[in-house]
Order: sequence, then structure tokens, then C-alpha cells
Amino acid sequence: MPASKQPSTRGRPRTITREKIADAGIDIGLPQITFVGVAAALGVSHMALYKHVPSLEALKHLVAEEIFSRWKLPQATNPQRVSLQEYMHVFTTSVREFVKAHPGVTPYVIRRLAATPAMLEKIDAHQEHIAQAYGISKEQSRWLLATVTFFCISAADTVYSAARLEPVIASDLTAEEAEMEAEFLEGVDSLIVGSLAKLKF
Repeated sequence: MPASKQPSTRGRPRTITREKIADAGIDIGLPQITFVGVAAALGVSHMALYKHVPSLEALKHLVAEEIFSRWKLPQATNPQRVSLQEYMHVFTTSVREFVKAHPGVTPYVIRRLAATPAMLEKIDAHQEHIAQAYGISKEQSRWLLATVTFFCISAADTVYSAARLEPVIASDLTAEEAEMEAEFLEGVDSLIVGSLAKLKF
């Protein structure tokens, strides 16, 4: 008895998906994203891409949201052994690395009106997690994380944007970035200590 034939599939397999668009955009980098560039990376025409994303700004928002959704926020896995102050240092390190790895993402995550519902949901869940882990109110958690995150994202963006600029005079860029990072970390430490003092924690 002959083997039954599998039904044939018609048409091309779908090549444009949200994940693939995001991957291409992340590889290119938010500051350099263009419709033509992302379409070329996907192997499709830019008109085909327009059918999935209506504008360049929408394309950048899609990529920024995906970058944010892939960011693994550190969890308070052992609050009995890791104090809130220690956790905040772990968290701010994650923020700094996030900004450094993704130039151009800052405007999409620092402005509340630019954040998408999925991004806001992730932020809210993290605030709730820290509130429960350390026995503080949701409002205290929201204030602490928002205050520290705002400073960290803004300052880290400034540090790494400045580090990427051509130097006015010949200088060791690695040493210069390290010096700026050290000053940044001192500011973060002061902010964390002061914020926890304000919460009387």
C-alpha cells in the first residue's frame, strides 16, 4: 500500500514576525534603525515591512518594547540574606548594563507616556515583587525603584553616550569610561543610601 501523500502547503512561509523584526532591529541598534535596513536584514522589501509596522516610530517602539521585555530584572530570591540595600546595588548594576548594551533605548523606557502597556505591566509586577519580598508597601516600592531607576538610566545614558563621542583631544577611551563609571557608581550608592533613609528602612 503506497504511503499517503502529505498535503502540500501553498505560499511562502511567513518571514515577517514581531520576533524577527525585533531581532533585526536589536542587531542594527535603535539609533541606526531604518525601514530599509530592517527589511534588508529580514530579506523582504520595505513595503512588505510596512504591512506589519505602520511607521518608523512604531518600528522603534516595537524594538524598544522587545528589548525591555527581554531584560531579566533581578529577583529578590533570598531577602533574608540579601538586604534591600544590597539588592538595590544588584538592580542598579542590571540597569547600567541594560542601558550600555542598548544605545538609544533610554527615551522609550524613561518616559512613562512612551512606555507600552506590556512595559508598564512588567514594571508594576517588579514593584509588587520587591514590596512583598522586603515587607514594604507597594507605594514605597514604587517610589524607591522609580527614583533609583530614573537616575540610573539617565546617568548611564549620559556616561555611555559621552564615552562613544569622538574625544576632543587624544585620550584613553577605556580609562575615561572607567573613570566616569566610578563616579556614576558613587552617585548610585549615595542615592540608594539616601532613598532608604528617607523610607526609614
